[in-house]
Amino acid sequence: MPATERPRLRTRLAVVYASATVVLGAVPVAVAGFGAWTGGSTQAVGAAGGTGTASNTGQVLLAVAAGLIVVALVAAPVGWALAGRALRPLRELTSAAEGATPDRLPEHGELGRYAEFADLSATLAGLYERLDAAYAAQRRFVADASHELRTPLTVQRTLIQVTLADPDADVASFRAGYADLLALGEQQERLVAALLALARGEQGPLAGEPVDLAALVAGADTPSIVRTDLQPAVVPRADPTLLASLVDNLIDNAVRYNVEGGRVDVSTRTRGERAVLTISNTGPVVPADAVELIVRPFQRLGPARAHRGGGSGLGLAIVRAIAESHAADLRLLPNPGGGLTVTVDFPVPSWY
Repeated sequence: MPATERPRLRTRLAVVYASATVVLGAVPVAVAGFGAWTGGSTQAVGAAGGTGTASNTGQVLLAVAAGLIVVALVAAPVGWALAGRALRPLRELTSAAEGATPDRLPEHGELGRYAEFADLSATLAGLYERLDAAYAAQRRFVADASHELRTPLTVQRTLIQVTLADPDADVASFRAGYADLLALGEQQERLVAALLALARGEQGPLAGEPVDLAALVAGADTPSIVRTDLQPAVVPRADPTLLASLVDNLIDNAVRYNVEGGRVDVSTRTRGERAVLTISNTGPVVPADAVELIVRPFQRLGPARAHRGGGSGLGLAIVRAIAESHAADLRLLPNPGGGLTVTVDFPVPSWY
């Protein structure tokens, strides 16, 4: 139903107030009027009567009816005013919400004297804070993605310009330039694929079926530095494609950000009814205050953290998105000697 066709709460409250006032006023009057009607007269008790004496009951009832009409006419605007005062916090919340934009979300404290309005106001304030954080993260992600995509394009343009401007360029130099362009194109493809994987992870699971983490790790393409200790660890209801992406990104991150001669340890196990995946590597030292940073998109720890090949900077962000979509607990713990231990703890769904 369109908003313009819906009844107004203020009107209904005003009608209820006025009706209640009229009814409460009519009850004692009706009792008195009924007694006068059955008695046949409204003259004082003990007053002298005679054959010429007439009952004035009709006049009294007419006066009572007129009084009730006056009460109703007065009660209606009073009820309208009281309803407007009671609903004022709702109008303030509505006005604030109507003026909200991604760049300017309303800020307000608790509105109204009553707990219901205060609870609603606090709930909306929390919603605005979450929306503000989401908008800020979206703007940061778009800016970072634009930078990551623009950098290889700039390099490609520069490479083509330098090659074309070389008067002594020959077939060999052109072939070398084309090889560099292909490498840059592959880098862009990996970045776009990572962006799609991140979006897919944030979207959440599209399928739900039992998934064994040990089978996913066993089926992954792992280099020789990866050591496994696999025990059955079944997630009762999960998206197998997303969990395979989670495992691949964790292993790739552990291998990429490692040291020469290092290792990667991967284990799966069941703790109680929860499936647990743990991956640990022997990479450079990770500061404790940087753990929250590296799970954000396009965030790296800088050149001090050696890595094998160019990563997209989205691996752990994809892992976090997939873990959150499965209500899994993701923990990152820096190792004392360097490297990182990542644990993903999958709960049993309450509806399973």
